[in-house]
Parts: sequence; C-alpha cells; structure tokens
Amino acid sequence: MTMQESGLPPGLEFYETDLFIPTYRLGDGDNGWRLRAAALSISPGYWTPTRLVRDMVALLRHGDTWMSTSPMELESQEIGVRLAHGHVLICGMGMGWAAVNCALRPDVTRVTVVELDPAILALHRELDLTAQVPPSARAKLHLVQGDAYSFVPDQPVDLLMPDIWLPLMNDGRVEEVRHMQANIQAGAVYFWGQELEIARHGVAWGYDLDDAGIAATIRRLDLPLIGPAIDDYAGKLRGAVRQHMRGRWLPGSVSPPLV
Repeated sequence: MTMQESGLPPGLEFYETDLFIPTYRLGDGDNGWRLRAAALSISPGYWTPTRLVRDMVALLRHGDTWMSTSPMELESQEIGVRLAHGHVLICGMGMGWAAVNCALRPDVTRVTVVELDPAILALHRELDLTAQVPPSARAKLHLVQGDAYSFVPDQPVDLLMPDIWLPLMNDGRVEEVRHMQANIQAGAVYFWGQELEIARHGVAWGYDLDDAGIAATIRRLDLPLIGPAIDDYAGKLRGAVRQHMRGRWLPGSVSPPLV
C-alpha cells in the first residue's frame, strides 16, 4: 500500500532516535491516569518537522496529554538527557523516559526523581521500567514523593531538570525554575520548554536569536542553563520557535524574522 492509498500525506519520514524508549504496559491507573498507544501517528517535532511515529504511547489524564513518546516530547527533553552528568534531579516523573535515559548515561552517578502525585508513583511501581535497563542503571534511580517547589536535596545536585507543567509555555516559568533552583542549588539547569523561554526573554531584551544573543540572554536569566554545548543549539532553538511559539511573545516584543 502506498502512502497515498493509506491516506497519509506523501513525503513524511519516520521518526527515529538513538535514545532508549521503554516498552509501556497500557491501561488505567489511579486518579484518572491512563496509558494509551497509537500504532501510527503524525507528529511535529520540538525543533524538527512533522514526521510519522510508530507505536506512540501517551500518558493521559482527564483528556489532557501530560507526556508522550512523540518527537516533540522526546526532543524537548533530549538536550538535558544528553548533557546529564553526576547527580541529576528530575522534578516530575511523567512517563519516566528522561529518568531512565539519564540513568543509562555513563557520566551520571545518581538520578533522583521528585514526584508529587502518589498515583503516578503507584503507576510506575506497576510499570517497573527499571526492569528494562541494566542493573548498573537501575541502581542509580531513586524516586521520592515531594513538592518540586519546596524539595531540598540531602546531597549536592549537578543537574536540575524540572518538567512539571502541562503547557509548553507559561508566563511564570522562569521564576518558578528560579524558586526550585534556590532550594536545590544545582550546578546546572535544563528545564522543559527552556528554548522558548530563552527566545521570549531574549527578544524582549533586544537580542538576536544567535549564539551571542542566546549567551547574553542566559546570563540575564541568572540561571546556570545548559544547552549551547549541543551542536547548532541556536538552530534548534529557532526551530522550536518556528514550531511552537505561535505569537506568544512577552508583552511589548516584536516577533523576529526567523530564517
């Protein structure tokens, strides 16, 4: 059957990643949480174009998708995972993808996950994703029930990765991350939707969305953000802006031309 005969748009490529995607057991959890899958779907990336996705799994609650194995979701956490090192503290368990992939990184010594909702913790006890990774990675993973806004670690943290929000952007996100960082004092931070917040603030401050403008913006945000160490970070950031900003710039900003 051709793409046209299947009803799918022609020219779409399949999404591929070298990062680990666990196998999820589908079903219903407590407090309205559900895991569902689609055998074949079409999804935009975070910074890349729309592609076909095989066997995409989503974590749903009351009709909202909190996480999925879509290109957008995985790419939007990928930089933090690839730069993970030492003791990583993740706020928000979600589907556990970032936690498991951080634990698989050789430079990571410990992964602490802080999750507020006991129903999500119960769901992960049933899923037992750690059974799908080697014992060396499994031993690094530690789940803690707690509030991301008040949690204080009992040992130094090298990388803080907060991902506790349903929308990709919200106006208070930078201040919320600063609040978490004040308690945690991590050596580095990578938060969900970071590229869009760098872009929004940088444009509002009159910077270009290039390497120099991004570096200047990060300095003014007063957070130890990582990301520019990734190849073509500025290009990826601009790709995320094209895909997802949709005019939601900070008040008074003029939408920049993006090439």
